[in-house]
Amino acid sequence: MLILGGGLMGLAIAHQLARRGRAVTVLSRRRNEAAGFVAAGMLAPHAEGLTGDLLRLGQLSLERIPRWVAQIEADSGLPCGLRATGIVVPFKDANERDRYPTTAFGVALNRQRLEQLLPGIAPAWQAGLLFDQDGQIDNRRQLMRALESACVDRGVHFQEGVEVLELLKQDGQLTGVRTRDSEGILSTLNCDTAVLCSGAWSAQLLPELPVFPVKGQMVSLQTPRGALRHIIFGPGTYLVPREDGLVVVGATSEPEAGFKEGLTPQGQQSLNQGIASLLPDAVNWPPMERWWGFRPCTPDEGPLLGQGPIPGLWLACGHHRNGVLLAAITTELLADTITGHATSSEAMRLLRAFRWDRFSD
Repeated sequence: MLILGGGLMGLAIAHQLARRGRAVTVLSRRRNEAAGFVAAGMLAPHAEGLTGDLLRLGQLSLERIPRWVAQIEADSGLPCGLRATGIVVPFKDANERDRYPTTAFGVALNRQRLEQLLPGIAPAWQAGLLFDQDGQIDNRRQLMRALESACVDRGVHFQEGVEVLELLKQDGQLTGVRTRDSEGILSTLNCDTAVLCSGAWSAQLLPELPVFPVKGQMVSLQTPRGALRHIIFGPGTYLVPREDGLVVVGATSEPEAGFKEGLTPQGQQSLNQGIASLLPDAVNWPPMERWWGFRPCTPDEGPLLGQGPIPGLWLACGHHRNGVLLAAITTELLADTITGHATSSEAMRLLRAFRWDRFSD
């Protein structure tokens, strides 16, 4: 079985399939370009104000994350950096707070309580919601490394520097892929089952998929000890405090950039303005690292899950800004379906809700 993409989703699905006894090979062009290496790692279905089936998918995944992480840590012997820090969403006033889509899942905060949780928050924010159930995981420095190690422990094979050029078919059925390695050598790999987990690049291999890149720029700051204990999820900007004192700040949203790489003055200025609007003192915290990445987006910002347009090809792509959050449930849904395990009626409903061709309805 081939996994096309060595990012978070590819590694997570490879690990779970290997745990179920499948022989798995992961093909990866440049793993460091994967969104799993650049995301902030928020686990925030409620703080992000998700709605409908996407909220339900996020809630189910949030419930599964502790067990999923425990499996990874057991197989790898490495920590994943899962923390239940809670997330605070600030608002200009109570009316704005009470209209938030997920307000029923949070604890309402007035200005006094907001200041207690977020010392130094800008005076413009007069109300808030605390989502204790939401949290974070250190995907960049811990989860990705642990997942790779767990895959190796379970016998997953890796082919690095390999670009998948074409999906091969016979009588409409998937039969393999044509690849090119880093030295330009062309090869054919035979398979009757593959999972497409190529993130923002998925449509380059399968143009009928409605997946496109949304570039995001980020920065990390070194904070005074204990300066920020809760994640702040503001409009357009969030601050995620790590255990070692770093704060991850993100993120710009640049669909117009396509796959154009690199930092821009405009993007960094936008981040600085967002920081100042939420936590003015934080503009004086020294920057430690700056980076960018490409979110895999779809027209409704929901993922593409389940069977693809070619028999034998499965999809796990288009997770937009929620790939880290949705990894646990995506892995379960795909692994259960591919291996023929019984799935619940709700799981089947969600697979239908996030099928790849839903936009043609």
